[in-house]
Amino acid sequence: MPALLPPPRTGAAPLLDPEHLTRVEDGERLHALLWRPGPGWRMVSSAVLGGGIGERAWVLNAQVAHGYRRTDPARHLAGLARAAGARGPGVGLMTAADVSTHGRARDGGAEAVATAGVSVRGWAAAPQECATAAAPPECTTGAAPPGTVNIVVALPVALSDAALVNAVMTATEAKVQALLDAGLDCSGTPTDAVCVAARTPRDGADVHAFAGPRSEWGARLARAVHRAVRAALPAVAHP
Repeated sequence: MPALLPPPRTGAAPLLDPEHLTRVEDGERLHALLWRPGPGWRMVSSAVLGGGIGERAWVLNAQVAHGYRRTDPARHLAGLARAAGARGPGVGLMTAADVSTHGRARDGGAEAVATAGVSVRGWAAAPQECATAAAPPECTTGAAPPGTVNIVVALPVALSDAALVNAVMTATEAKVQALLDAGLDCSGTPTDAVCVAARTPRDGADVHAFAGPRSEWGARLARAVHRAVRAALPAVAHP
């Protein structure tokens, strides 16, 4: 039986409104953002926890210490989510960036939250010698520990599987545009992640088949992501 869902929000209240959490881990004060929209959402994500396409009830974007060495990040994120009271399947992202400094934007019902660490960045199509763990210094533009750009997007409409994948492409293109507009010589970092949440399809309701940058919802998503990433960048891109 399909879940009974409330109609999409049209007022001023934000759809994507994560809680700000703090914890002390290995003697360091760390932050996290937890969004708990509850049931009725399908998400597509490249995250280490809850990646792929499926029903998800929450999204956690957790800061971890620089030089993170744990080999069980999915288990780590799941434990953090449980400790915060999240229940059911969810998505877990991590970053060494301070997620309390994040960017938010809305555009026509599409909403985005981005966190950005860009101390180690580069181009996706890098030379072969730069695509290894032992890359030489000239392959990066900074000597600080790796950064990560994490993007979470919420749409108040249902998308087909293909449109969800299309939305990830659109969000990534908008991220790169934001980085270039900020004067950064890169397409991202080696550990960037994205999560797009859309409503679970309901009987008789429209399911959007496209989310490219010139589709109705893809265009809104792109503008929201672009502004959210730009808003997340200044403190980390220009120390």
